[in-house]
Amino acid sequence: MNITTGIPDLNARVADHARKDFPLLGASMTVGDALERIRREGVGERVIYFYAVDEQKRLVGVVPTRRLLTASLEMPLGEIMAPRVVAVPANATILDACEFFVLYKFLAFPVVDEERHVVGVIDANLFAEEILEAGESEDRSRGSGSGVVGPEFFEALGFHLEQIRGASPWRIFRVRFPWLLVTVTGGTLSAILAGFFEPTLSRSLVLAFFLTMVLALNESVSMQSMSVTIHALRSVSVTTRWLATAFQREVATALLLGVACGIVVSAIVLTWRSDLRAAFVIGGSITLSLVTACALGVGVPSFLHRFKLDPKIAAGPVTLALADLIALVIYFTSGWLVLR
Repeated sequence: MNITTGIPDLNARVADHARKDFPLLGASMTVGDALERIRREGVGERVIYFYAVDEQKRLVGVVPTRRLLTASLEMPLGEIMAPRVVAVPANATILDACEFFVLYKFLAFPVVDEERHVVGVIDANLFAEEILEAGESEDRSRGSGSGVVGPEFFEALGFHLEQIRGASPWRIFRVRFPWLLVTVTGGTLSAILAGFFEPTLSRSLVLAFFLTMVLALNESVSMQSMSVTIHALRSVSVTTRWLATAFQREVATALLLGVACGIVVSAIVLTWRSDLRAAFVIGGSITLSLVTACALGVGVPSFLHRFKLDPKIAAGPVTLALADLIALVIYFTSGWLVLR
């Protein structure tokens, strides 16, 4: 990799820096055939994983070196390869690729185009000098070791950091205010919704006491699911199959989280107020609302990504507003049905 002086260009296309000296293995090969191809074509500078492709040269699996070397020669490659491969899109930046190493902890990733054709391979050693030089240059420019908040923090709030760096107060206002209106709108609708259930709250004040906790848990889970989904969307295209798998996984996770949190909070309500019905309402509402929060955390970024919108910018305010509204509907409706 060419290392320039100063801070490396982390916005450069990762495909331009990927290695091309690697063999691709056919998924229909046997282990013996695969080893013969490797001997014939060579392994390049570094080999960590071997990648398998189908007849159309599309990526379909990854074969760890250890499995390949220890399997019998007659074994089909499809039986030892892992079919789920995390791949870096060819149009991703070097910074995006670095995030893959941090998130997934793999030693190498294939770089693929839109049709899943492998166009290169990147490994951890390849980026060591980039990261070290970027860190050293940044330390020299700051003159101290103080921590810096990353741009992802601001993107989750609804704007790019580049949009406000060095901008006038009026421009900063124009960038940030529209997304704050989403929060204001959601809060207003939540207040109106709470007004409809004022008699319910008056009959059981304990519901009001735990309202903040319910919303906080709901927002935390929705943000977690949203962050995981946004990272996943960097390497996959949104298909019905992928969306169904993601929803199934997140809903199952949310159900476990919801039941656990619901039991804990219900026990607190019973111990503190000795109110069985209120404990049932609060615990049950937490379980249901966390499931819907996870579903929104997956669905909103996927929907925005499907229509070529930036999920990092819009997903945060929209997901939180919807999650709060749905959580309040579940919470107040459950209280009205049980406590009337």
